[in-house]
Amino acid sequence: MQTVVLIPEPEWRQILGRLEKLESAEQQRTTSAPEPDAVLCVREAAAFLGMKPENIRKARRQGRLKGVRINEKEWGFYRSELKRYQNRYVRYLDAAAPSQAA
Repeated sequence: MQTVVLIPEPEWRQILGRLEKLESAEQQRTTSAPEPDAVLCVREAAAFLGMKPENIRKARRQGRLKGVRINEKEWGFYRSELKRYQNRYVRYLDAAAPSQAA
């Protein structure tokens, strides 16, 4: 035996409208997945930050910059991690610093 529920037409249309919004939101969420973060080697990371490769290695050894192992000898760095490092540790000269309202 099956149960039947009678719903007035305006309420039914409202339910269908909500369902369509949910489906479109689900499609947007699945299609706009974030791009994977690029891994840069030491030389590329140094060029990205305007530093020497040895300074990048030193920052990784001191724990200021997180790296990922590429192979037994090489380290890589996520671009987002380099941006975080740049915002946190790279200091501007007084003349090149963005103006700060006092």
